[in-house]
Amino acid sequence: MDSARPKEALYNAIALTGKAFASPRRLELLDLLAQGSRSVDELASASGQSSANTSQHLQALHAAGLVTRRRDGLRVRYALAGDDVLALWLALREASATRLAEVQRAARDYLGDEVEAIGRDELIARMANGDVVLVDVRPAEEFAAGHIDGAQSIPIEELKRRLDEIPSDREVVAYCRGPFCAYAHEAVRTLRAEGLSARRLEEGWPEWRLSKEETPV
Repeated sequence: MDSARPKEALYNAIALTGKAFASPRRLELLDLLAQGSRSVDELASASGQSSANTSQHLQALHAAGLVTRRRDGLRVRYALAGDDVLALWLALREASATRLAEVQRAARDYLGDEVEAIGRDELIARMANGDVVLVDVRPAEEFAAGHIDGAQSIPIEELKRRLDEIPSDREVVAYCRGPFCAYAHEAVRTLRAEGLSARRLEEGWPEWRLSKEETPV
């Protein structure tokens, strides 16, 4: 029996997923959807693309089974198709950052000088002791879609004018979309310039949520 053609068809089918990832614009849309579901117009605004281009990229992601869509009145809302898709995106991002010097250089150029970070386990322990303030500096709609329990929402563009809401006698930990999100880096620099003790969380909301889903009860 000649199994070459069925095998080729199998790998061609799997390659659809790989092809869907082969676009920086689509990767950015996946990163945004990792924060919560959004409409085409919302994704277009957040990514700086036209609605038409955003829709085309979303159709490619949908054809590859990576996102779902549902009608919400006159709008169509998109979401990641499941935690396995989120895990795949995070693994791809992590592997590229670990293996490719080009990604590391691009990250440094985008994020600027490194700021001190705190890991998940240390943060959990510090929050249990009540000696740390956790601030989510993502846009308010992303916070509303999901956030770390105990976090305070202060979007990065509001941080300077809302400094009086942050206790000065505790360390501040800022987090955002993930390690390649510049919001937390900027927040730490701003807070330290104001004389506050601050660090960023090593990961973002998607990694935190996924780790909680994987933790056995």
